[in-house]
Amino acid sequence: MKGPAIFLAQFAGDTAPFNSLAAMAQWASSLGYVGVQIPTWDARLIDLARAAESQDYCDEIKGVCAEAGVAITELSTHLQGQLVAVNPAYDALFDSFAPVELHGKPAERTQWACQQLRFAAQASRRLGLDAHATFSGALLWHTVYPWPQRPAGLVEDGFAELAKRWRPLLDAFEDVGVDLAYEIHPGEDLHDGISWERFLAAVDNHPRANILYDPSHFVLQQLDYLQFIDLYHDRIRMFHVKDAEFNPTGRAGVYGGYADWAERPGRFRSLGDGQVDFGGIFTKLTQYGYRGWAVLEWECFLKHPEQGAAEGAPFIAAHMIRQAERAFDDFAGAAPDAARNRRILGLDRA
Repeated sequence: MKGPAIFLAQFAGDTAPFNSLAAMAQWASSLGYVGVQIPTWDARLIDLARAAESQDYCDEIKGVCAEAGVAITELSTHLQGQLVAVNPAYDALFDSFAPVELHGKPAERTQWACQQLRFAAQASRRLGLDAHATFSGALLWHTVYPWPQRPAGLVEDGFAELAKRWRPLLDAFEDVGVDLAYEIHPGEDLHDGISWERFLAAVDNHPRANILYDPSHFVLQQLDYLQFIDLYHDRIRMFHVKDAEFNPTGRAGVYGGYADWAERPGRFRSLGDGQVDFGGIFTKLTQYGYRGWAVLEWECFLKHPEQGAAEGAPFIAAHMIRQAERAFDDFAGAAPDAARNRRILGLDRA
């Protein structure tokens, strides 16, 4: 496993050092991070279309990061990926993820989002990256609670359409040798293991369809996030290290009663302040041979982001595991001896 790294999206802003990639790379390095994950919708950090077309530009931004002492871990198109599939009920809410000239034009907005993903595939290749972060978008989310009863075939039709939109984009990532890692997240049609399996089947187990694992979203759903690794470790290509807590009351549970984040039973927290068993997660990911990055995604309803960032690097570093190259009891072992093994088993008397 590589890290610690940090996702820059939640920290970028209009004041230094958060208003340019060079300054943010220096800031992240000063806190002990060795990698940065870059949100591609933020023009202060990267020009995605230019990165897709220009190797010189990609070499330049890699050099900026390297000079600061950090690597680019992955690019992210979370906002653009969301726009690949938007139910009309959410058009007004998600228009803000697209350029203003596309507001109120859902068909053109979807075309733009798909082109953004194609740019991201090319840019990832030019940057020498092997994975890319995104959201799936959602056509079915407004039906997540089955009341009224979902009509027969609705779910199947929804995933067929989602797969139809994503299959050409997955092929584009296949063409450049980059994995597309969907963050499994409430609000997306890919929000848990069952929905992930539906999508994977709909895209014929496409080799570039993979997972960005973030345990915080599973805490808020009350899903077994450790068993999730057991089930899907072969598709986990990215890891957001993010904490959360779930404290249900007699007044609210998973759905939260429309409360703001501070009043919800399920809340995101800074690393170490929530309930996520990171020791168990790092153990399982190491056990299964995860070789990607451990990337802090900071989202906390209470703590200042700069404090969360400063605490994040040492927290991740303390949890990373250097895998043993030999068994702890090798000193007591003996050389292979087939005859002895037969004696131990009592087979020499047969």
